[in-house]
Amino acid sequence: MEGKTIKVLIAKPGLDGHDRGAKVVAYALKEAGMEVIYTGLHKTVDQIVRIALQEDVDVIGLSIMSGAHIPITERLVKKVREEGIDDKMIAVGGVIPGRDIPKLKELGVQGVFPGGTPFSEIVSFINEHVKKSYTNLPSK
Repeated sequence: MEGKTIKVLIAKPGLDGHDRGAKVVAYALKEAGMEVIYTGLHKTVDQIVRIALQEDVDVIGLSIMSGAHIPITERLVKKVREEGIDDKMIAVGGVIPGRDIPKLKELGVQGVFPGGTPFSEIVSFINEHVKKSYTNLPSK
């Protein structure tokens, strides 16, 4: 992991037009030394997965304010598995009711960050998770 910069994709799926939170999180991750790719608004799951593949990201982060976090995440996880990139960390943030967090984790989301989550918590979680996945890579 030494010398490896963590690469994070921040995506705004669907018709959700509220991107201030996504941009602020992207800035906080950049300030923490991560490389961040922001998709812009209104991306489809297929577009998000294509960008994740092209950019070879470590983390796919969805920012969802519309309340459609479960169906969008279900489609994303399915597409990620179809493309064989299910080794990528998936994180979801935005308006996420506490009752939905277990369902998101059941789907395969590693990090769930409802509105108001401190940036330091998001940064620490990503750093810890991605470092762990690199540490567990098989030797060549």
